[in-house]
Amino acid sequence: MAAAMLRHLAGRRIYVESAGVRAGEPDPFAIAVMDEIGIDISDHVPQAIDDLHDLGFDRIVTLAPEAQHKALELAQGYAIDVVYWPTPDPTLATGPRDVILDAYRAVRDRLFSKIKAEFPVQGAGGV
Repeated sequence: MAAAMLRHLAGRRIYVESAGVRAGEPDPFAIAVMDEIGIDISDHVPQAIDDLHDLGFDRIVTLAPEAQHKALELAQGYAIDVVYWPTPDPTLATGPRDVILDAYRAVRDRLFSKIKAEFPVQGAGGV
């Protein structure tokens, strides 16, 4: 979700790549809450950080402790700033669909606020 939001705000002004600790399947709850704000991530296929081949990043932002450790290992020997934004894991939410969606919305909104603050982009569109 975070990468899609930054791409939405920055367009091609910032190179953005998305990866997690493990590759996986698209998350229907993430797709749904991003669709609510007009960002389509239905074609996104989650990849693992180990699958990244281009290390031309200025900054890697991680959202989970395990990802932070992986990113620090990956960045060794490179001039890459690795930043950790502690973020609740919405996949751990349980209960009815609306409760789970609320957990995803909370993460989405928190990340969107953080992205806007950390990556101010001149002339960026808003959602």
